[in-house]
Amino acid sequence: MTIHKEGYSIIIISIIILFGINFLLNLFIVENLIIQSIVLGCSLIVLMLIIQFFRSPNREITEVSNNIVCPADGKVVVIEEVEETEYFKDKRIQVSIFMSPLNVHVNWYPISGTVRYAKYHPGAYLVAWHPKSSTLNERTTLVIENENGIEVLTRQIAGAVARRIVYYSEEGNKAKQGEQLGFIKFGSRLDVFLPLDAKVLVGLGDKVKGCLTTLATFN
Repeated sequence: MTIHKEGYSIIIISIIILFGINFLLNLFIVENLIIQSIVLGCSLIVLMLIIQFFRSPNREITEVSNNIVCPADGKVVVIEEVEETEYFKDKRIQVSIFMSPLNVHVNWYPISGTVRYAKYHPGAYLVAWHPKSSTLNERTTLVIENENGIEVLTRQIAGAVARRIVYYSEEGNKAKQGEQLGFIKFGSRLDVFLPLDAKVLVGLGDKVKGCLTTLATFN
């Protein structure tokens, strides 16, 4: 387990701010030792929560060409057949994973292949479980095509708290199953759009682990 690079600056800034608050409080404002101890304790809790949010687990994966692994930690909140209107413009199986602020927020490639499409969309910040967050919120859309010509679309979606999406892909890049594709900060959702003949192996309400849980298989 390490700290993700996306968290370095935020953690440093948080340490400086929390140290400054406690220093000024102790020096100029409050002389009560109990109050000073409470503020210090709360500051340490806040700092630990920030650090745990940016944790980056080391997960090894054995590639299986016909498996689609979960690209994120969280809870499965949607499994349904929908019309995907941005790239495929036809019907697909949508599987959505909601990430709470307590989940690991690293995102991984669900399959190996070539990035055929990569696009960032600015947008709103509806709560991540809102039905229209997939099309109205700030988001990125990535499509990976495997060696057999099968394409899987992943969509990072910002939520009411998450207001920065980071992704590392460009069209033409090679994607490797289990490698990091990006990071979403502070609570969010990730949608995966699968071919209709894919066999989904998770159920609504299931808690899943990125790289470790097999989301679906190709028939």
